[in-house]
Amino acid sequence: MKQVLVDLLEKAILSGVEGGHLPPVTVPFIEVELTKDPSHGDYASNVAMILAKAAKKNPREIAKLLSERIEDPGRMLAKVEIAGPGFLNFFLQEGCWARLLETVEREGARYGASERGKGHRIQVEFVSANPTGPLHIGHARGAVVGDVMANILAAVGYDVFREYYINDAGNQMNNLGKSVLLRYEELLGKVAEFPEGCYRGDYIKDLAADLVKKEGDRYLKMTPAEAIPLLTAYAGGEILEGIKEDLRAFGVVFDLYFSERELYKEAGVEKLLRSLQEQDFIYAEGDALWFRTTAFGDEKDRVVVRQNGEPTYFAADIAYHKNKFQRGFATVIDIWGADHHGYIPRMSAAVQALGYDKEALKVILVQLVNLLRDGNPVAMSTRSGEFVTLHEVVDEVGKDAARYNFLMRRSDSHLDFDLEVAKKQSNENPVYYVQYAYARICSILRMAAEKGIALPAYGQIDPGLLILPEEIDLIKAITRFPEVMEGAARTLEPHRLTFFLNDLAGLFHSYYNKNKVVSEDGALTGARLFLIKSVQTVLKNALNLLGVSTPEKM
Repeated sequence: MKQVLVDLLEKAILSGVEGGHLPPVTVPFIEVELTKDPSHGDYASNVAMILAKAAKKNPREIAKLLSERIEDPGRMLAKVEIAGPGFLNFFLQEGCWARLLETVEREGARYGASERGKGHRIQVEFVSANPTGPLHIGHARGAVVGDVMANILAAVGYDVFREYYINDAGNQMNNLGKSVLLRYEELLGKVAEFPEGCYRGDYIKDLAADLVKKEGDRYLKMTPAEAIPLLTAYAGGEILEGIKEDLRAFGVVFDLYFSERELYKEAGVEKLLRSLQEQDFIYAEGDALWFRTTAFGDEKDRVVVRQNGEPTYFAADIAYHKNKFQRGFATVIDIWGADHHGYIPRMSAAVQALGYDKEALKVILVQLVNLLRDGNPVAMSTRSGEFVTLHEVVDEVGKDAARYNFLMRRSDSHLDFDLEVAKKQSNENPVYYVQYAYARICSILRMAAEKGIALPAYGQIDPGLLILPEEIDLIKAITRFPEVMEGAARTLEPHRLTFFLNDLAGLFHSYYNKNKVVSEDGALTGARLFLIKSVQTVLKNALNLLGVSTPEKM
């Protein structure tokens, strides 16, 4: 319905321009929103106020002009009113809402999808944790945000590519090999001191123990310089395989795991930095090389090559983003931890220096997760290796509860994740509440079938029978689903889907508790069965996008 009104307004603006009542103006992005107060109609738009400056007219005058030029061939509108400084309030015909359910039946599993992004290639890079240890709960949130965001973008027509960037070059990998060697030596009776920067988790001991079983004391016969590269490759490979396995169990699959080492082949990073230096984007000062990020709005210039000649992470990231765009992606979306907020201006600067549009890079920030058990914090320390892994969370609460709960807040706000609440089979647990709505509808449809009542098609019902306020509220929510999808894709906010599902499930449970779906009135039964079937379709489509199952019995 929202899109219908947007189309009517666009045509009214063009009609005003063609008729000479409006100056030649560009049709703006038109916002149409559901009203909170029924006295203000069903939908409202501020388009007249947006047009006022360009048209050099009073907003109310523009609103009047547009309202007179709105053509309504579908006879959906009862009236259009002008309110306040120039709002257009739309009142729909009383029987109009139920007619919108035909679209749900027609589109089925595609309901909510669109072709908005057709022909536009997007790369979504997420998780990208160093292969120096198993994924923890913080990575898990980023994994869900990235995966669901990619699902939503694909559903609205974008050509989406999912990528994991493996940070497998640099000092942290050398420290991984050193950590395994020290534990390996310990197991073989050699006293070892752990220096700062080494990894202390139990997984390091497990890797070392496996080496002892497989290869005995082979590495004791080598110098550290010989052993560490071999152990780095071994440990990094084993950890990465564990990461992939944990992600698959979590419902996250990537199109590509991209190795940072690829960027350094044939002196790729060095050649790129030299090219940028020739263009004066990079300059030398104090034995280091600096990128002129301040030329693009950053607060200070950034080092790309240290005084010791070693490239920084920033240097590799510049090369990686060039690689992304060279592969034909029109937009790249990076999903980072919130502690990387300050990194955005320098990366934006690099993208622009490479010759790409500033808007071609989008960054979604993901805040920390506060892990709780019955409201009490669960202590974690990555330095000591004492952290809760993704595998442990999924094993305890299940994939569905974990994925859903990670999207219960905006990604850039802190999230409290209570393990005990996530396991509850009650309305306290949001995923249970939504899945139970789906299972409840399945149960009603089974009961109707057992009574010999066939599920009717739209053409077999009288939509005019769906007139209760709670029925209209349900239909409004159903018809809002495509708008939620479009909004989530436009703003890169996947949490909008869980917010929507919580509302829809609440409306359904409330409706079911007050009203009998299957009754002695055959016509009313048919209309209500069709209504709840439409709710079921939306619940299933949305939960599929979240990577959450739809159980038919609970």
